[in-house]
Amino acid sequence: MSSVVPNVALVTPGAGVVGPTAPPAPSTATAAAGPSFASVLAQSTTALQAPTFSRHALERVNQRGIPLDQSTMQRLASGMARAATKGSRASVVFVDNTAFVVSVPNNTVVTAVGSEHMREHVFTNIDSAVIA
Repeated sequence: MSSVVPNVALVTPGAGVVGPTAPPAPSTATAAAGPSFASVLAQSTTALQAPTFSRHALERVNQRGIPLDQSTMQRLASGMARAATKGSRASVVFVDNTAFVVSVPNNTVVTAVGSEHMREHVFTNIDSAVIA
């Protein structure tokens, strides 16, 4: 039961209000036990998952001869993680001379464009760009 505290300015004189009642006692319910937001964020950024490649992206990588060495994959994963921390959904991640269009929530590379083909392309439906 909550006690109603009348607004003294709105009570008519002589209405029998003795004074304000005590505020209700604070709730004893505590927050659900679990890891803090900071620890979850730190864990997600330290353990970068390698992105998956769509069939289309794999075809483009093979067709255009784009090298995917360990360093490139780490930088791509790092760029995708940075885009995720900013709330991006679709991003272009530039690694050296290659542009990777990625779906950030799905951790998936949608397509890849090398520097020799970049002049011919327009990147649409993206909300961010990351230089990794």
